[in-house]
Amino acid sequence: MNNSMIEIKIRKIYEDAILPKYAHDGDAAMDVYAQNITKTEKYIEYGTGLSFELPRGYVMLVFPRSSISNKDLIMKNCVGVLDAGYRGELKIRFQELGKDIYQIGERVGQIIVLPFPEIKLEEVGELNHSARGEGGFGSTGT
Repeated sequence: MNNSMIEIKIRKIYEDAILPKYAHDGDAAMDVYAQNITKTEKYIEYGTGLSFELPRGYVMLVFPRSSISNKDLIMKNCVGVLDAGYRGELKIRFQELGKDIYQIGERVGQIIVLPFPEIKLEEVGELNHSARGEGGFGSTGT
């Protein structure tokens, strides 16, 4: 059981914006709700009406909900990344494939906040060998 809790500041851009919620006790992700819809020729964008202040060393990942399989939508960037320094509105973009889309007030995505390490890259001429080596794209079987 994970008892760690972090505090995240959240701002409602619009008074009637819905705060993210866990659907069930123990869920990893919180659902976010559509506050507004913007359509262009290239995408449909759902604004959540929310902005966040994440602590340094944390990232918010934005995923489609499983209900996406019942809609005529595909999330444009598969997984959204909201960095700690970003203070704008959380928006989620989809490619619209048909008429069945999310409406204002519906849950349009889910968010998970995770810590991440700071990475220092070391350029080398050669990497250590491993059992897998350079095999990729199905090299371990189908």
